[in-house]
Amino acid sequence: MTTETLSEKVRALAQSKGALLLAHNYQLGEVQDVADFVGDSLELARKAAASDARLILFCGVRFMAETAKILNPSATVLEPAPNAGCPLADMLTAEQLIRLKREHPDALVVTYVNSSAEVKAESDYCCTSGNAVKVVAALPPGREVIFGPDQSLGQFVSGRLGRELILWRGYCPTHHRITVDAIDEARRAHPAAKVVVHPECTPDVTAVADEVASTAGILRYAAETPCDEYIIGTENGMLHRLAKELPKKRFYPVSSLVTCPNMKINTLEKVLRSLETGQYEVDVSDKIAQAARLALRRMVELV
Repeated sequence: MTTETLSEKVRALAQSKGALLLAHNYQLGEVQDVADFVGDSLELARKAAASDARLILFCGVRFMAETAKILNPSATVLEPAPNAGCPLADMLTAEQLIRLKREHPDALVVTYVNSSAEVKAESDYCCTSGNAVKVVAALPPGREVIFGPDQSLGQFVSGRLGRELILWRGYCPTHHRITVDAIDEARRAHPAAKVVVHPECTPDVTAVADEVASTAGILRYAAETPCDEYIIGTENGMLHRLAKELPKKRFYPVSSLVTCPNMKINTLEKVLRSLETGQYEVDVSDKIAQAARLALRRMVELV
């Protein structure tokens, strides 16, 4: 079956079932193209929370589908590929966070949305790369803050606010493939281009970029900045959306290696099969969901 035929079947079936199709910016281009909405973690969480659709099909990775289910418990949430995980999320368990909280009993816990439902349930606040600075800035200045699991994002927030944080030493393997040498090489190839990178990158990389932003922030920066060329320092799926929404501008990846294999597991065939059969439904226990929901709502509602 051709991509066009598959896309038509997906759209028709989704419409007949009243399904909302959500896709992250890092998904395959053809998956992004059939979605009702494409966005970053914060945008997708807000869409899921506000939706009155009875069926949500989430094209992303596991923690994103869990987040949609927690924020919209009355909806049936499907994930086309249940094996689409997140190595960063796996770097912090609920047990590890509980032990860290015992070592710092007065600390507030801010957890990056790239985490399991169980870890969110042990957190006071969740954040995304798009609002991490705002979330931490809103906390009482005299309180200790535990931030995890992404150390690089935590270092970025700490630097922006001049506030010391207790950081868990997790990281995104995909964003850590971006190096200063790769940026220098890309700049030599495209000297007129602005460099914009994701805050999951290492501090030496964010220090040499023209801008540091979430994927939604990258899109805004490219749309609003009077420049025609951009070197994009995030997962390369983002370039599809940028080229689609800003066709008069040119976008270059820092490296062809900046690809998350988990984000590419979802395919049109799997999306169609999930819609046809109702596989694979996301389930989060009531106890975990109830505890995690408060932290997630704080993330979603912060403007």
